[in-house]
Amino acid sequence: MIEFALSVSAKLNVRLQQVEAVLNLLAENATIPFIARYRKDKTGGLDEVQIEQIQQEAKAIKEFTERKIFIEKTITEQGKMTETLQAKIDKATTIVELEDIYLPYKTKRKTKAQTAKENGLEPLSVLLLAQHEIDVRQEAERFITENVKDADTALQGARDIIAETINEDAEIRAKLRKLFEDTATLQCKVLEDKKEEAAKYKDYFDFSEPIHKIPSHRILAVLRGFLEGFLRMNISPEEEDALYDIEQKYITGSLNSSVEQVKKAIKDSYKRLLQPSLETEFRTALKARGDEDAINVFAENLRQLLLSSPLGSKKILAIDAGYRTGCKVVCLDEKGDLLHNDLIYIHEGNKTYEAGYKLKDLVAKYSIEVFAIGDGTAGRETEQLVKGLQLNLPIFLVNEDGASIYSASEIAREEFGEYDVTVRGAVSIGRRLMDPLAELVKIDPKSIGVGQYQHDVNQFRLKEKLDATVVSCVNQVGVNLNTASKHLLSYVSGIGSTLAENIVKHRNEIGKFTDRNQLLKVPRLGGKAYEQCAGFLRVKGGNNPLDESAVHPEAYSIVEQISNDLKVEVKTLIGNEILLKTVDAKKYIKEDIGLLTIQDIIKELNKPGLDPRSEIEQFEYAAIYKIEDVQVGMVVPGVVTNITRFGAFVDIGVKQDGLVHVSEIAHQYITDPNEALKLNDKVMVKVLEVDIPRKRIALSIKQTQEMPTKQRPTFNNNKAQSNFKKQEENLSNLNVNDALAALKKKFGK
Repeated sequence: MIEFALSVSAKLNVRLQQVEAVLNLLAENATIPFIARYRKDKTGGLDEVQIEQIQQEAKAIKEFTERKIFIEKTITEQGKMTETLQAKIDKATTIVELEDIYLPYKTKRKTKAQTAKENGLEPLSVLLLAQHEIDVRQEAERFITENVKDADTALQGARDIIAETINEDAEIRAKLRKLFEDTATLQCKVLEDKKEEAAKYKDYFDFSEPIHKIPSHRILAVLRGFLEGFLRMNISPEEEDALYDIEQKYITGSLNSSVEQVKKAIKDSYKRLLQPSLETEFRTALKARGDEDAINVFAENLRQLLLSSPLGSKKILAIDAGYRTGCKVVCLDEKGDLLHNDLIYIHEGNKTYEAGYKLKDLVAKYSIEVFAIGDGTAGRETEQLVKGLQLNLPIFLVNEDGASIYSASEIAREEFGEYDVTVRGAVSIGRRLMDPLAELVKIDPKSIGVGQYQHDVNQFRLKEKLDATVVSCVNQVGVNLNTASKHLLSYVSGIGSTLAENIVKHRNEIGKFTDRNQLLKVPRLGGKAYEQCAGFLRVKGGNNPLDESAVHPEAYSIVEQISNDLKVEVKTLIGNEILLKTVDAKKYIKEDIGLLTIQDIIKELNKPGLDPRSEIEQFEYAAIYKIEDVQVGMVVPGVVTNITRFGAFVDIGVKQDGLVHVSEIAHQYITDPNEALKLNDKVMVKVLEVDIPRKRIALSIKQTQEMPTKQRPTFNNNKAQSNFKKQEENLSNLNVNDALAALKKKFGK
């Protein structure tokens, strides 16, 4: 793809040398995490996002070039290529432009125009397009044949030819496409006989919004309703505007009978050919836009979830809570290995005491340090029972989305084949608290519950993006070579599932890895794979202290040179901030290792193997347990569980997440909730509305916070002041709080 570097550079506004370096490295099968972390000197310090953009843009340009070559070849083989046509093709910059040019030369099903041409009506269409003052019916009668029975049939055929000519006019299509972009609206109505079935699409029963403004979540909602057969959908500008744009080119004479025929053909061309074609094109484009936005939201949420704070190595008692079937209890050691499993019933009065006694016994027997309780059914009630035991141990409610998926998976059967799904689910809850990343990689990301419309979007692109996100997170954190599962190892740069399995087998054979170089003895793990993966794999307590860091083995000689110059051992240098401050990075620049890499090495030596994830914090919900307990006006703590473009979902401990609309997140204007919130953020929320039948809770974050002084209403002119006073008068009968709220709503933005 190097030949596309210039175009990519111009499109992304990235230096040509940087683009060429990235494309060269990708061509050598280097992974994006590896390039971003260990080839900064070649790329000029580009990050993962920029590298991915270069990769995607190069791919798009390659597809464009291949399509252009195909179109040129096809038209040439037809003997229809001209200098003018070639110039138009060369000028095209998008696939859409190419397809417009190619449209007249495409092999297509038999059309009305083709039939008319076969019936000899093309000369009549040319005559009408000339728009001279003629007797059109008299002229049409000259074309009556066995297949053309009368003048009306002849005129209809001529209009069909004109309509197709207009439809295949690249200039007209470009003009109308611009009109669609600027002014088209997406309109939808419910099918009258589907109103009851379509209740969840109520907001779209009579809906209209300009396509350049409509957000992705509404695009996908409307499209889902349309595809399910509940909504009728239309995308178009004002018909008069479209017809005017066409007539500007095709109406050349004053009003006469020929002009009337051409106008009829224009209207037919637009309504029968152009509008449906462009509507399909824009529906596809809107779908692609909605897909990409939803996928990006999903990927960002997944990233935040995967990078959730880990508890670390602790002895954990994990509980998968339940009512009728009881609570499955497991005890895990510091490595996450299963020591014991049991079953307790905490919601049957006569068994509650027994359950408490059993938990106390397990805590003592297995030296339990932490409780992990699934936050699903009966989770809060189980938490209350454990608190009542007064064991003085930390208690964490763990998001169990996806735990049931894991418990029934092939991976779970492989790990715990002799145990049933309830045991596997409880183990997953405990391990998820210990290390969310290591456990969540075993689950299909789509099952984790942090996306929207994941079943509606392009599944190939979704998988591609989510897999890339998992890879990015795993490599950002780094992996313990001696404890990682094969599933976690498979996401390390350069490894994959086969090598991961081989690594685990080799580890079992040798007991444990004591040196990164031992990876080269793993079957099928060659020099290239070693180059890609070594820096992301950690060997704790091994022969070489650098193996615990993110310093790549290819740079060990640099560290040794630094330590020799400072007359200390490498292990003394590691973590020695004072010594490292004295290092002149420029002194160690080599042909293959530049300044950016050396600066990274020094930074890593300062805090080797530093986990980028934050420390875990305990959290406690308010004393509410079901939606019926929630009252309007309550201010309660919550945890952000999902972020969308239109708002954030917050768990307040009642098994039904509430929605904080984007307008209720912050006092300042924001377009994306991610500007103010991240997944797992602890927030205070005010309850605005509770809809028990629909199980919906509306929340506000900003109403729990004081408005910043600088954002309070200001007035720059007498008119604004006058309007404000008028509003005060109108609100004089309200209480103070209501009045302030109303004024803020009116002027606070």
